[in-house]
Amino acid sequence: MTLTAAILLIISAITHAGWNYISKKEHPTPAFYLVANTIGVICVFPILLYFGNQIPLVPKSVWIFIATSGFFLAAYMAALAGAYRAGDISIAYPLARSLPVIFVFLITLIFGKGKPLGAWFIIGIILVVAGCAVLPLKALRELQLSNYKNLCCLLAVLAAVGIAGYTVTDDAALRNLRENPGKPWNPVDATLVYMVLEGISCSIWQFLIVAFDPRERKTLIDVMHDFKGAAAITGIGIYLTYGLVLASMNYVTNVSYVAAFRQLSIPLGAMFGMVLLKEPRHIPKIIGVLIIFLGLTLIGAG
Repeated sequence: MTLTAAILLIISAITHAGWNYISKKEHPTPAFYLVANTIGVICVFPILLYFGNQIPLVPKSVWIFIATSGFFLAAYMAALAGAYRAGDISIAYPLARSLPVIFVFLITLIFGKGKPLGAWFIIGIILVVAGCAVLPLKALRELQLSNYKNLCCLLAVLAAVGIAGYTVTDDAALRNLRENPGKPWNPVDATLVYMVLEGISCSIWQFLIVAFDPRERKTLIDVMHDFKGAAAITGIGIYLTYGLVLASMNYVTNVSYVAAFRQLSIPLGAMFGMVLLKEPRHIPKIIGVLIIFLGLTLIGAG
């Protein structure tokens, strides 16, 4: 990995943990994320204008993937907002970021997709599970089911399901674009165009979530009046993070380095919660975050 790639990935980890911190601190609601995501999409919309003549080449099957992925992305943000309202970001963020690795692994295992797994990958999965198990505890001796029966953990798991859902969908969609018979897409072009289309799809689903909930409709007015600045920073952060990760891929010899390095955002997100938001610093929480970070790093490297 080059120094340029490392710098880009460190910045992306900071921005990812940063926009999550801002949304947790300011106003974690579906309405907030609707405004944030829409502003982010507006910022990257020129990409769609640049590739406008290629939009008709998008296969019909990919449009279905775009709609599906947008739904999972909107569901992820709605669940994440609920998890942040119900509990600590230092618990919800590591859970939501790490569990999708396990869920995607199970999905690929069930459907027989993907390459054979190495020893480091298996060890990494075990460490992630162990880290998630101790993360919500106040003391290591309190390892019992009741500690996980809370709204924060439940919604963080649902957010992770959303991430796993759009991850698997995105993979299928981008593969369809790259392998489109007679009209294959350049991988970078496909990724950029798909990112904007998925973002638009997400905003549509988010609008429907907000429109059918009277409380969220009222919250939307509050966000536009008092929190639009924070929402704008969050939205820009969402798409800036994605862009930095894409850029870093041009400076690595193996994309696994990117996957492993991105996990730096997990301890950063937990640290923002414990230091800046003064959340409890229970020993199991700190141990759990470190174990998850190590496990995900092994998964990325393996």
